[in-house]
Amino acid sequence: MENSESDEPDKKRPHLDSPVSPAMSRNHASSPTKNQTVDVMVLHHQNQKLVQQLDLQKRELRDLEAKIAELKGNQASYDEILITTNQVWNQLVDDLVLLSARAGGGPNVLQTFDDADYSRVPSCPAEEVFLCRLLGKDSLQNRQNDGIAEYTNEMLASRLSSSIGLMESLESIIDTQRTETVSIRQAFEGKLSAEDAIIQLSRLDDMMREEARNLQEVIDILHVKHKEYMEGIENYTSMHSTEQSEISRLAGELEECMAELEDSRRKLINLEMQKDTDAEIHGPIPSAANGSLSPEKSSDRSKGLRELRDSIEEIKLLAAARLSELQDAQEENQILSKDLEVLQNDLKDDKHIYSSRLYNLVNDQLQHWNAEVERYKVLLEALQADRSSIVRREKEVSIKLESADFARNSIASDNSGIEELEAQLQKCKIEKNDLEIKAEEAVQDSGRKDIKAEFRVMASALSKEMSMMEVQLNRWKQTADEALALQEKSRSLKALLIEKTNEQDSLAGKCAEQVIEIKTLKTQVESLQKEKLELQTILDMYGQEGSDNRDINEIKESTRRALSQVEALRSALDEHPLQLRVKAANEAEMACQQRLTAAEAEISELRAKLDASKRFVSDLWISFPLDAIASNQIYSRIQTVGQAYEDMQTQNQHLLQQVTERDDYNIKLVSDSVKTKQAHGILVAEKQALTKQLQQLNASIEQVKTRIAHSEEQMKTCFADAIRYTEEERHLAVTLEMARWELTDAEKEQKWIKYAIASSEKEYEQIQKKSDEVRTELENERYERQKVEEELLELNNQIAELISETSEAAIERLQDEINDCKRILKCSVCSDRPKEVVIVKCYHLFCNPCIQRNLELRHRKCPGCGTAFGQSDVRFVKI
Repeated sequence: MENSESDEPDKKRPHLDSPVSPAMSRNHASSPTKNQTVDVMVLHHQNQKLVQQLDLQKRELRDLEAKIAELKGNQASYDEILITTNQVWNQLVDDLVLLSARAGGGPNVLQTFDDADYSRVPSCPAEEVFLCRLLGKDSLQNRQNDGIAEYTNEMLASRLSSSIGLMESLESIIDTQRTETVSIRQAFEGKLSAEDAIIQLSRLDDMMREEARNLQEVIDILHVKHKEYMEGIENYTSMHSTEQSEISRLAGELEECMAELEDSRRKLINLEMQKDTDAEIHGPIPSAANGSLSPEKSSDRSKGLRELRDSIEEIKLLAAARLSELQDAQEENQILSKDLEVLQNDLKDDKHIYSSRLYNLVNDQLQHWNAEVERYKVLLEALQADRSSIVRREKEVSIKLESADFARNSIASDNSGIEELEAQLQKCKIEKNDLEIKAEEAVQDSGRKDIKAEFRVMASALSKEMSMMEVQLNRWKQTADEALALQEKSRSLKALLIEKTNEQDSLAGKCAEQVIEIKTLKTQVESLQKEKLELQTILDMYGQEGSDNRDINEIKESTRRALSQVEALRSALDEHPLQLRVKAANEAEMACQQRLTAAEAEISELRAKLDASKRFVSDLWISFPLDAIASNQIYSRIQTVGQAYEDMQTQNQHLLQQVTERDDYNIKLVSDSVKTKQAHGILVAEKQALTKQLQQLNASIEQVKTRIAHSEEQMKTCFADAIRYTEEERHLAVTLEMARWELTDAEKEQKWIKYAIASSEKEYEQIQKKSDEVRTELENERYERQKVEEELLELNNQIAELISETSEAAIERLQDEINDCKRILKCSVCSDRPKEVVIVKCYHLFCNPCIQRNLELRHRKCPGCGTAFGQSDVRFVKI
């Protein structure tokens, strides 16, 4: 305003400096002194009223400014409440969606992320942005206050209902999962057949596969969302940097414009002061173009002084405000420099690095992997020791197999000897039958008692020998049956030994594979240790870089939640192979139990057969006296036959000649009987030799039985070792799976650490940029402070000059100048109305009624200079 008011006299100053025409001087000399008749007191009273009204308006403005500041504070608190509410609500919705996805809701649950776009800026006024974000709408429609409140309540209720719907869907998913787990538990707790168990396990396997597939889809969707958010963040950071550079550029241009305005203001003030000094030197202007001086000096002088004081006070207030802003900027700069020093000291401090979360995580992982390496070393040593014991047991089993083959060969040779003895026994039976026939013929033919007695003795002896031979033959049959049973048993044991050797070979192969896997794990552990050393060096390199605490806390929170989700997914995925392994172990255990029960059944059958053979032998021993009774009956029958023969001997005397003829034949028979006795002796000797061989065979069979029992015990130990080895193999498989999972976790953590390092580098670059911006702002503030101090010095000098010039002469001079300016602004014809139109030909200003009156005349001339003009030469101006 001051600049505009000071510019207007400068625009009219050429009229003051222009020479006064003779017509204007005559008009001024001839015009009456109307301005001297103005009442000075009335003007002074009006000025006081205007000053009072101005003070009232200033007070009202101050009150309004205070109310506006209070409303702004309330609006700021309201915006903060809306921001926190929106953030908490969005976090709740995200947590519900993630929990429902983890509970098995599938990828359809994540559609809420697609529906809710929090990065979009609503197209509404600035004071309604946060409310629109809270409601999820682009704008609040053009409604009244009550309508807006109702609309807000409706939208909040709809959003609340959607959140409650998410909660209910989560509860339904959890209930379904709970019912499925309860049904599975009841199915496994009940007594199921093998087919039902297989069906239940297959159904459980399908469920786990479905859940794993859903979790994989959810993880893929989350990765895509994470990439989108990262791209949005990068775009936001780039846009923010460009906007900051644009703001700094505009701020520089604004400062340049302000500096130019200040320079122009100083130049204007200097020109005014030069004008005042020139006016003091040359005296007050007695006349001016198109106007005359007025005697209203005291009121105008006081008003000019009041305006000068107001302008001086405003300048002082402006200088104080700029000084306070400069001090605030200096304090902020000091605070930022202190924070920067603290961050640099923290980054340079080793204790801070050692106490950081990343370093602790890496150290814990290193200790964990070292412990795992030691544990696998112990397992490897135990496996090597077990391998030596297994080799030793293999040698023992091979020795036992050789002894079983030797026993089998001996049993085969004994069987061949038994067959030969049976053949000889058959020959003896045939010879016995022949001898009996011959004896009967001899008894029938001979009539001598001694021959009969001899024949009787020989028959009884032969019957006794035959019974003894039958008993021995039965014994040999029993031994042969036992030998065959032992042979079959040895064959079955051989088959079992072959199976166990095959199982042992498979276990040895598995142990070799496990040793190879342990070696690969060692190599992987060594590579991980190398990578850990590289990461340690990287951490040492970037340990002195800084980061914003707020961003790090947010990143830590997000990584913590992501790690917890990954741990939950890992536990859910670990349970699936564990259940499969438990299933395989249960099936293997059931198969082993079936095989054991089959072996026990075979053993019980063999024992039953042995008992039956023993009972058969006892029955034979019982039936032996019955055979003796039958032989006695035969002997009595022979006696009756002999008596009949003696009775008929008288009748057969005529056959004595024939008997005498056959004496030679009887002698031959006696010689044959002697030969048979000799053969019988030989057979008895052979029988004794065979009994000795049988005793040796029995002893060898007992040894074989003891060996077989020992081998059975060893087989039981082998069974126990095999079961133990299978359990150890299962444990090793579980540990290997855990090691693989841990390796994958370590790789993920390594990627996360690399990502954290990259983010820390970016944050360090941002901090450097911020520090550079702070330095530039500090330099700008210093430069502005210097400028403000210079302006303050100039203002103080001007104030001192103005204070020194506040004498009565200066006041009168200013009052005269004010009157001259008022006179210039009024029409020179009527001296009453302000100037409104200009004549383009001579550029003299007059009021519109005077010019219209002149236009109505025939001779249209300028009242000031007498230049002729027309209607088109008149233009309206605004002064």
